Amino acid sequence: METETATRWLSDAEQCAWRTHLDVSRLLMHQLEKDLQPFGLTNNDYEILVNLSESDDQRMRMSDLAASTLQSKSRLSHQITRMESAGLVRRENCESDRRGLYAVLTELGAETMQKVAPHHVASVRKHFMDLLSPEALAELHAALAPIADHLRGRRGKP
Repeated sequence: METETATRWLSDAEQCAWRTHLDVSRLLMHQLEKDLQPFGLTNNDYEILVNLSESDDQRMRMSDLAASTLQSKSRLSHQITRMESAGLVRRENCESDRRGLYAVLTELGAETMQKVAPHHVASVRKHFMDLLSPEALAELHAALAPIADHLRGRRGKP
């Protein structure tokens, strides 16, 4: 005999917190994207440039970059093609694995990061950090860290 599990609906306080989180996430990402537009970049472009600029030799295997940016390999491949056309990155073959490819930050990509990063950080400060007290920031980090850890552990699992 099957037993039906009752849905645990969100309380009013949970619903309010959830919807506020969704609003802030969407609105903040929209604003950050808008602030990158004058540089001809999207949030995805910037995230890829950050990952490459912070990696050893300013290169990452495409599969690792896809995992790091939470993109499918095919979506990342299209993104990298577009960024290659702009001269920001290039692909290189992987010597140890003939099927593998690296995404590599170009000189123009590195120069773009140096130019854009201060503006991006200013945008993050203006629209997020500077609106929170140090105590609120610490509380926010404490509240969100376990969720991020849980979701990182779930990647690739149903």
